[in-house]
Amino acid sequence: MGFKMGIVGLPNVGKSTTFNALTKTAAAQAANFPFCTIEPNVGDVGVPDARLDKLAAIATSKQIIPTRMTFVDIAGLVKGASKGEGLGNQFLANIREVDAIAHVLRCFEDKDVTHVEDRIDPVADAETIETELMLADLESIEKRRANLVRKLKGNDKEAQQQDRLLQEAQEMLESGKPARLVEVDAEDAKAWSMLQLLTTKPVLYVCNVGESESVEGNAHSKAVAEMAAHQGNSHVIISAQIEEEISQLDADEANMFLEEMGLAEAGLDRLIRAGYELLQLETYFTVGPKEARAWTIKKGTLAPQAAGVIHGDFEKGFIRAETIAYDDYIACDGESGAKEAGKMRAEGKSYLVQDGDVMHFLFNT
Repeated sequence: MGFKMGIVGLPNVGKSTTFNALTKTAAAQAANFPFCTIEPNVGDVGVPDARLDKLAAIATSKQIIPTRMTFVDIAGLVKGASKGEGLGNQFLANIREVDAIAHVLRCFEDKDVTHVEDRIDPVADAETIETELMLADLESIEKRRANLVRKLKGNDKEAQQQDRLLQEAQEMLESGKPARLVEVDAEDAKAWSMLQLLTTKPVLYVCNVGESESVEGNAHSKAVAEMAAHQGNSHVIISAQIEEEISQLDADEANMFLEEMGLAEAGLDRLIRAGYELLQLETYFTVGPKEARAWTIKKGTLAPQAAGVIHGDFEKGFIRAETIAYDDYIACDGESGAKEAGKMRAEGKSYLVQDGDVMHFLFNT
């Protein structure tokens, strides 16, 4: 199950530096966080999770395999992208293919780095991109609704549902708000997601600050934080300059550098985790002497579907899941201790998998 986050931003905001640091760091962490390049602008990155190392240490696992997220470095955007300006068409097509957007905003002052609008105003930059996405959605909706006219005349139920949802999105956009604010009923959720509107994508604002502002941020990042909170979106503060330096170091040197900077962890680790949370994902583990492995699922996933992430046959032939909560696994020093303490549970098809569950699936072949 792959989850993609698109990295977007205006020119000269640090978007490519962030992406390059992300992929270089992943490559350097080959032991725990292997990286592979799918295309020149796509990076497959391991999600940092200290729990996985602890589980592996207890089980003496030979291999540690983290769960993964894919980051896509999307072509730079300029005003007018919705009308095809710059690389607008490519930009919009790439966004349709991702699950969420990481929007890099320039929150640093540097006279040597020009800004496309000749100003430093990250909130205005965010509004520029949001406006372009909204305009593109409006144009797409108008075309789609025009194409549905014939089916509507024939009382096609699917077309009626699609047109109703498109109308709701259109009304929201025409009021100056993104389509993600439309309240969608459970029975419409699948049809709504299939519309693939750009402004339904959840947004993570990445505040790129100067090196000296990487711990506390600055006035610009605070303004972004307020905007994100008002929108119901997320934000994270990083210094792309620091992340690029860290990406050139080995693990010990990187930890020393972070300590000197007063940082508990790399900003990119926070970015990856924030993206994971934004997509409402969680992790369960499979642990043994051969490997300790993390698996990604959506929150609210039932045990058979969680098993299906490993292999479709696991879901089809699901019998039960032997389950130990992460805290119990650690407290009991592994599977044997958890069994003796009565902390291993047999869960059936209706079990909602919890973040951190250590699971072993039994299934019919």
